[in-house]
Amino acid sequence: MVQLRQNIQDVVKVLIVFALCTCVFYMALRLVHEEYERQHRYDPPSGAAVKVYHPLEQRWPDRLSIFFQLGE
Repeated sequence: MVQLRQNIQDVVKVLIVFALCTCVFYMALRLVHEEYERQHRYDPPSGAAVKVYHPLEQRWPDRLSIFFQLGE
C-alpha cells in the first residue's frame, strides 16, 4: 500500500513539473512571436540593395513553346 502511494506521488510530481515546463515554454514562444510580429517584414530594402529579377520580354508563342517543353 505504501509503495502504491509513493508511485502515485511520483507520477503527480512528474505531471506537475511537465505542466510547469510546458507553460514556461508556451510563454517563451509567445514572447518570441510578439517580438517578430513588431518587425515590418515587407518594408522596401534600404542601403545598397540591388534588384535581381529583370524579366525578359518574350513573344507569346515562345513562352507557349517553353510551357509545353517544360510540362508546367
